[in-house]
Amino acid sequence: MQPHHEFIVIEGNIGAGKSSLATRISESFQSRLILEEFEDNSFLPKFYDDPRRFAFPLEMSFLAARFKQLKRDLLTEDLFKPCIVSDYMFAKCLLFSRVNLDEDEYDLYLKLFDIINLQLRQPDLIIYLHNPIEKLQWNIANRGRSYEQNISNEYLQNLHEAYMNYWHTLSHIPIVIINCSAIDFVNNQNDYDNMLAMISKPYTSGIHYINWLKTDD
Repeated sequence: MQPHHEFIVIEGNIGAGKSSLATRISESFQSRLILEEFEDNSFLPKFYDDPRRFAFPLEMSFLAARFKQLKRDLLTEDLFKPCIVSDYMFAKCLLFSRVNLDEDEYDLYLKLFDIINLQLRQPDLIIYLHNPIEKLQWNIANRGRSYEQNISNEYLQNLHEAYMNYWHTLSHIPIVIINCSAIDFVNNQNDYDNMLAMISKPYTSGIHYINWLKTDD
């Protein structure tokens, strides 16, 4: 199965399964894979302990790291793997900073983001994995990152709203919002096959909602 889009981004809230799905999709498409490099960010555990103090350095560090990684990986050509699958988009910086920063910090951050964003290739297709808060919290607890264990429901809801508001500002990129509340594309092969088939379709610009309610095992 071959995709109709060359640069596919898998997005979603914390714990949505972005990396797991992007990895499997890249294997199925035999495409290049870009996974966000965040484990070594020393500000991340500090932010969860003291969000107000470390929000701005955290967001600045992510801005620099994501730009460096995407500029490197997107400029690298592979004639045998023309398709690229990533588990994040650069605009993720904008959405998290909108939630985490105060107005003055965000205004400064936005100016820097706009300058940098112009230098990067934009996705041809965005897949947004929508999950209820309860499922996100279950996934977060089970993957066992200690610094994530106190993430509040309110914070996850604010991030979800930031994503949904942002989708309505994009008119030139296809955005597929998939309701994943009743599916398990990691452990259930049938669910994954259905997900792969949906991502493989050609999509026009605009928002496409898929309310996927599982009916079988």
